[in-house]
Amino acid sequence: MSAPSPPGRSAIGSRSKKQARREGRTLVFLDETGHGFRQRPGTTWARRGATPLLRRVSKRREVSSIVAVTPDGRLYARHVRGSVSSPTVILALRYFRRQIGTPLLVVWDRLNAHRARRTAAFLAAHPRDFAVAYLPAYAPELNPEEPCNACVKRAMENALPNSVADLHRLARREFRRLQQRPELVAGCFRHAGLRVTQLR
Repeated sequence: MSAPSPPGRSAIGSRSKKQARREGRTLVFLDETGHGFRQRPGTTWARRGATPLLRRVSKRREVSSIVAVTPDGRLYARHVRGSVSSPTVILALRYFRRQIGTPLLVVWDRLNAHRARRTAAFLAAHPRDFAVAYLPAYAPELNPEEPCNACVKRAMENALPNSVADLHRLARREFRRLQQRPELVAGCFRHAGLRVTQLR
């Protein structure tokens, strides 16, 4: 069940960035993406007159990735079976906090799992570890994590996993590959119109 949006700040402007620096927090942009057997097919090569056939096992979202990126090009990801829920968001927040090692200023959208009562209660119980700022509604182009998801989905075009475990493995592999390219992740901030030097 979702509650009204819990206390948070607008992510637009320099206020959140300055407050993150003042409080010693690491600024992270967080988003989710889903993976299924019905991915968008991409172009490929084949013999003339022999169109490749992609056989899908299921049409459902079978694996979800919760991903956080930092302005200096770091990427952290958690992958779960099924859809994103408040408990999986909380587990991901705990994981990102441990991996990054500093309190976080989390910038995200108004997904139900972000605004759920359970998530709000968790954030209220850990004010030193997490502060939240919200992106404007219907503005995914402002989240630099969105292009990261697009890169992974493009890399997974034409993939034919045989099982949910195989799909899970493919998603993990592609996000790990992206982790090795911090300059690309940092470039996603510029693509979103955010100057990296201001966000550090």
